[in-house]
Amino acid sequence: MATYVVVGAGGQLACDLIPRLDGKVVGLVRPEFDLTRPESMRTKLADHRPEVVFNCAAYNFVDRAESEPEAAFAVNAWGVRHLAEICRDLDCVLVHFSTNYVFGLDDKRRTPYLESDSPGPISAYGMSKLAGEYFVRATCPKHFVIRTAGLFGLRGSGGKGTNFVELMLRLAREGKPIRVVNDQVCTPTSTVDLAQATIALVQTGRYGLYHLTNSSSCSWHEYAQTIFELAGVQANLSAVTSQEFGAPAPRPRYSVMARMAYQALGFPELRSWREALTDYLRERSKPS
Repeated sequence: MATYVVVGAGGQLACDLIPRLDGKVVGLVRPEFDLTRPESMRTKLADHRPEVVFNCAAYNFVDRAESEPEAAFAVNAWGVRHLAEICRDLDCVLVHFSTNYVFGLDDKRRTPYLESDSPGPISAYGMSKLAGEYFVRATCPKHFVIRTAGLFGLRGSGGKGTNFVELMLRLAREGKPIRVVNDQVCTPTSTVDLAQATIALVQTGRYGLYHLTNSSSCSWHEYAQTIFELAGVQANLSAVTSQEFGAPAPRPRYSVMARMAYQALGFPELRSWREALTDYLRERSKPS
């Protein structure tokens, strides 16, 4: 029976990944497993001797990273580097999740990014995540680096305590005016679909860099409109530009990613984000 270690086990992706893994699963969370404490990480992983390590942990406070880049790099770059070294030394597979925010420098881009396209982050968070990617790819031979985007899952986002869907629904319940940018386009992605696709990908043993998201794309404003439409909720929603919104960290205007490497292995296209969102809203409304 295979042993899997899932780092960041309290987050929304991990909570959909863990029950789908067939084998012994060890979930690790801070402070018992801290990416900024390499010796402690080495001891923990050596004790468990996993065949595969899934790294679902990250510093994901995009705006805060602009004022504290050292904290973002400590986790997303240097911590990931240490994890990659440990996985290399233990001869185990490292599955590391990255982000569409490694793109954005080409603000004229309007066609989906391929895995072979040059990244170009425009925020401290994006730079820290790209550095982590490079450390994994350069350090650990048995690796999967998986870029994804706009995650939503029933657990909510562990560190932030919510996700975009839950945030929109909460603001609507509170009757607050909701301003959402209409000039940033990406692909919202279900953590259920991402977990299933990741497990299938890992089973191929075809290491490398992959884009994994649901299919189709939308602006964040269109995403919010769809959430309210499908949930049957009235909301005071207005569209604004990124400049009008004024977030501390710049975001990519277009960061839709093509899933060419994944599909080249014979896997079908993942379902549309709208279909996945419909299922999410149905599941969250069920009695617990």
